[in-house]
Amino acid sequence: MQNEKGVIVKKLMLFLLIAGCGFVPMYSERNTDIYVSPIQSGANGIELRNALNAKFGGQKDASAPYVLEVSLSEPITKYKALDQTGVATWQEVLLNASYTLKAGDTVIASGTESSSESYSFVQYLVAANASYNNAVNNTIIVLSEKIGNRAIAEVYKHSHGDK
Repeated sequence: MQNEKGVIVKKLMLFLLIAGCGFVPMYSERNTDIYVSPIQSGANGIELRNALNAKFGGQKDASAPYVLEVSLSEPITKYKALDQTGVATWQEVLLNASYTLKAGDTVIASGTESSSESYSFVQYLVAANASYNNAVNNTIIVLSEKIGNRAIAEVYKHSHGDK
């Protein structure tokens, strides 16, 4: 019983210490005013744009103070493993995305992100397509996290005058 009170007191002291230091979490607001321009890569571009809009708290219109432009490559597949007959059994899908974040006409961030995922390649067409599509979708989610986190950090820095 005495030990439980000590733990509670320590947690309370830690909370008070953090609350008094002025720490404000950068991701405390999920509503970031970033407009994501349409991504010209078919269904994958639509999925990436939707994932970014969800990360930023919903779709914004083109008059938002920040505009994110993304260029998404077509998926690249590579053979990772072959069976004894030379048939592929394991593949990797790779996606690259270049992005530019602007505040008005000023570029505040730009870069390129890559993501890949391996998947099992089987001889049954439906199963092979499902496995490939899942790998592409997972890769798009990772890209949206990488680009979205960078965009949120740059918007936070820019809006608070940090250089």
